[in-house]
Amino acid sequence: MSAIRASRRLLAGTAGAAAVALALTACGGGGNDGGDGGGGGESLTIGTTDKVTSLDPAGAYDNGSLAVMLQVYPFLMNNPQGSSEVEPDIAESAEFTSPKEYTVKLKPGLKYSNGNDLTSSDVKFTFDRQLKIADENGPSSLLQNLEKVETPDETTAVFHLKQPNDQTFPQILSTSAGPIVDEDVFSPDELTPDQEIVDGDAFAGQYKITSYSLNELIAYEAYEGYEGLLGAPKTPKVNVKYFTDSSNLKLEVQDGSVDVAWRSLSPTDIEDLGGDDSVKVVKGPGGEIRYITFNFDSQPFGASQPEADEKKALAVRQAVAHLIDREAIAEQVYKGTYTPLYSFVPEGLTGATEPLKEMYGDGEGGPDADAAKKVLADAGVTEPVELSLQYSNDHYGPSSGDEYALIKDQLEESGLFKVNLQTTEWVQYSKDRTSDVYPAYQLGWFPDYSDADNYLSPFFIEGNFLDNNYSNPAIDKLIKQQAVTPDAEERTALIEQIQEEEAKDLSTVPYLQGDQVAVVGSGVTGAEDTLDASFKFRYGALAKG
Repeated sequence: MSAIRASRRLLAGTAGAAAVALALTACGGGGNDGGDGGGGGESLTIGTTDKVTSLDPAGAYDNGSLAVMLQVYPFLMNNPQGSSEVEPDIAESAEFTSPKEYTVKLKPGLKYSNGNDLTSSDVKFTFDRQLKIADENGPSSLLQNLEKVETPDETTAVFHLKQPNDQTFPQILSTSAGPIVDEDVFSPDELTPDQEIVDGDAFAGQYKITSYSLNELIAYEAYEGYEGLLGAPKTPKVNVKYFTDSSNLKLEVQDGSVDVAWRSLSPTDIEDLGGDDSVKVVKGPGGEIRYITFNFDSQPFGASQPEADEKKALAVRQAVAHLIDREAIAEQVYKGTYTPLYSFVPEGLTGATEPLKEMYGDGEGGPDADAAKKVLADAGVTEPVELSLQYSNDHYGPSSGDEYALIKDQLEESGLFKVNLQTTEWVQYSKDRTSDVYPAYQLGWFPDYSDADNYLSPFFIEGNFLDNNYSNPAIDKLIKQQAVTPDAEERTALIEQIQEEEAKDLSTVPYLQGDQVAVVGSGVTGAEDTLDASFKFRYGALAKG
């Protein structure tokens, strides 16, 4: 492996020239340079304000990184277009062969775009390294029920589970934890640098990356060796251009320099573009949520604070929950493209309830300053409480500033809080939030799969993705129990119970649920097909001309 990886590094010297070439191509009008055939559908340019944190699946658990991984990595299980259910992707079969064994048979003759064989050894390597690395910004928490992987032959992988009858495991294989990586390119025990992955040509999805400049430009080309569920992409070449300012993204989709704008235009821009005949606004089912996360060590009266007091810390979180005016945020900031959310599981999923509406505020969804004042007084908290509140200025769309300015106003208007509002760009933000730097901070969630568990396990079980020093063994037990309960009614009851119990702890305060929205230029098709209940935006579904 070391010799192969060393040879990959020799290619790195060409990356700068390739990035310059890509810049000239992607900025020249929607990727329609003469050599690509332009309007003949040979190339397409997508614009986004999302950021990539890592191309290594062990080191990224965010929508910007997943958007890349969905295009270039193979998965054992995947969603066919238009479905929230999963089916075998590069596997030819996948099934429970016993309550604790999930057996996957790969299609024969699979290869990565670099020519390396893709076998069950790569499958075992992939999941072994996820569990070993367990990066704080990675998705390893999704694999909490995985004990080990065995490979009886080159096309068979047997997943041994800790708990039987895991109702979510087939879907988990289609998530951020599931991209199958090349063991000859990736490190077994540490994250592999992006450029090393690109130079190693370690791809086997619908596309491969041909040129890469982090959060500037990525060039994709269809991988002819892809043997998966999704088939050949409709457009052979795709360029993705990364924007720091959504207003520039809006201008470029209007003038045709960008063919598809995907995450995230401002609500005002979306409303404006809806009246522009040169483009089309396309909406799909929404599973995205917004929430405030509390760090149980660094929040006011948190465990590491000089005046640490668990009862007072809870009262601070409860007071915030009493004061948030969700309807005002949804309408004033997001023009109705988001709706109020009163639980941890969004409306529309099996088991979703609204305990936060009943337990906090006026009992009907509105805020209640008197209730907030009482909960602080009962805990012996002297107001105003000084609260440092952080948000990302470049990851959750251009309205985050307005969103958190309004939340600050809502908290301070009561006289119960003095809010120190701060912002940081996502690349640094994603590191700071797991280092106890932020007492309270903005996060959003775009689901891995359309099941209530995906709004519970990653957030609240021991070793969760939030890494916010929260732990409740009773809730941990309930979450693990629902995941392995085959009876649908029993499982639903457990999901409802978890929401009720978590509403008492308030590790997070959810407040908004949003739609998927893309804006496409004239002649672009396929956005309706990929904005489906799987919540996965696939470039291969898009075509132009």
